[in-house]
Amino acid sequence: MTTTGTLRPWYRPMRARRREEEHRGTTPLELFFDLCFAVAVAQAADNLHHDVSADHVGHAVGSYLMVFFAIWWAWMNFTWFASAYDTDDDVYRITTLVQISGALMLAAGVPRAFTEGDFRTITYGYVVMRLAAVSQWMRAAAGDPGHRAADLRYGIGVSLVQAGWLLRLLLPDDLRVASFVVLTAADLLVPAIAERPGMTPWHPRHIAERYGLFTLIVLGEVVLATSLAVQTGVDAGDTGLWRLAAAGAVIVFALWWLYFDREIQVPTRLSRSLTWGYGHYLIFAGIAAVGAGLGVAVDHERHLGNVGGTVVGYAVGVPVAVFLVTVWMLHIWGQQRAAVVVAFPVTAALVLLVPLAPGSVYLVAALLVALVAVTVLVRQREIRAAS
Repeated sequence: MTTTGTLRPWYRPMRARRREEEHRGTTPLELFFDLCFAVAVAQAADNLHHDVSADHVGHAVGSYLMVFFAIWWAWMNFTWFASAYDTDDDVYRITTLVQISGALMLAAGVPRAFTEGDFRTITYGYVVMRLAAVSQWMRAAAGDPGHRAADLRYGIGVSLVQAGWLLRLLLPDDLRVASFVVLTAADLLVPAIAERPGMTPWHPRHIAERYGLFTLIVLGEVVLATSLAVQTGVDAGDTGLWRLAAAGAVIVFALWWLYFDREIQVPTRLSRSLTWGYGHYLIFAGIAAVGAGLGVAVDHERHLGNVGGTVVGYAVGVPVAVFLVTVWMLHIWGQQRAAVVVAFPVTAALVLLVPLAPGSVYLVAALLVALVAVTVLVRQREIRAAS
């Protein structure tokens, strides 16, 4: 028989959660949130794939970076807020579902943003997500006197920036990029300013788990996109794509290995935690772009794309290199042994050179396997030294 103590209330005061809380794991609502955001990630990567394959590289990269920022920033802000204040009452759940609805609106606007440069639907979806987050910050300010200054700064700062995003829709097209840069900088400054009166009580292990889970979801999108592209070719009678599929699988497996090779540690100092959290934009965007690049490689193999082998190589190599350099900066530098510290940037540099040679996708896969081998050997040496 269910007791009153186990029933979820409609509303409870939003108190700060303890940083040292044990068994702080990801909730079903957070997982649902991630899966719905995966729709927007898939839309962004798919449109990047088709634009690059059609030889609209500059337009594709610019649109992708802007669209992915909206996806990542809304996801990141919810993640850190939930780590500090998740009450799991009905009001909290409904507000989170409103944020998810905004993510779906954003996803619906991705194709038009790529094809027509029309960011209205994306902006509306983004503003819905962010204003729902403002209501959460106001709840936190009311329920947590110890962090009220930070919570109010978040609420006011996010509201002002959302007004800027809406006003941006009224600007002429030639100011679109400049206004995006300014508003992105404003968005990024809000946490840096808001957290200074006293950092909100987010949970380091919980944040590490949340970032790891979203990394897995984005890797899953790469596997799905590559599988569907290969399936289309095989159905059309091109069985030679199996070799390319195998190389793509090796690349994805290696990216997973390299990210999860060691336990993820989230810095607790404000400046370092911001760098760590912000830096994952490049990791998430890089992984998703690898899937787009593998799709471009499949199109090239089937003679459906309008780009040459060098562009295909860079479509895979650039996001892989971005991933490697960012993981090196956030997880490797100053934390692991010299061999691994050197191996990551060297591999990234070689990955950027292989598009100049034939079979670049296969060479990227081989380089990543070699890097994984280095990390394994170094770790085994550490284990032997410790014993």
